[in-house]
Amino acid sequence: MPTYLVTGSNRGIGLEFCRQLEARGDQVIAVCRTPSPELEALGVRLEAGIELTAEADLDALQQRLAGQPLDGVILNAGILEANRLEDLDSESLRLQFEVNALAPLRLVAALLPNLQPGSKLALMTSRMGSIDDNSSGSSYGYRMSKVALNMAGRSLAIDLRPRGIAVALLHPGLVRTRMVNFNPQGISPEEAVRGLLARIDALSLATSGSFWHANGEVMPW
Repeated sequence: MPTYLVTGSNRGIGLEFCRQLEARGDQVIAVCRTPSPELEALGVRLEAGIELTAEADLDALQQRLAGQPLDGVILNAGILEANRLEDLDSESLRLQFEVNALAPLRLVAALLPNLQPGSKLALMTSRMGSIDDNSSGSSYGYRMSKVALNMAGRSLAIDLRPRGIAVALLHPGLVRTRMVNFNPQGISPEEAVRGLLARIDALSLATSGSFWHANGEVMPW
């Protein structure tokens, strides 16, 4: 059965990825700092105590996963902090870059020995990382970090193609999670992940490097 590694797995979209993957019979490796009771209740393999921005933790995770083939890696961990032009916070900007853009790229590099021809990478990005779609401005740290993640995803698709590894950049839509204060206009995590898994399942080398909405719409760069 396929084995998927999911980051940011303790709540929200990451938790729902773990739930739906486990329910369909896939093996799940859930990576997080501190597992929630809901995640622990799933009975999936937990790799806890991992801070993805820390070199030592990446090294530890690499050692724990030595020899473990991965069919899919879902790079879901991320943060959103408000940054307006009038009150820019340099530390907040740096942190969002570190978590949203640098950490996923460094994790992929650490997991290269675990990937094989046919493996898939799914980068959870956002339409807020679309330059063409930006009509509301602000949110500087989040927008800029997601643009950087999109560029990393495109480069990964090119660099990993010779290895037979496909890469998807995925926007989940507006989802009712803590990140957006459970915005009532959002869709449920269950609905979002159903769409996201459909995109991952359909991913191939022919479509590698594309930017999709969970509903299948191709997103503008």
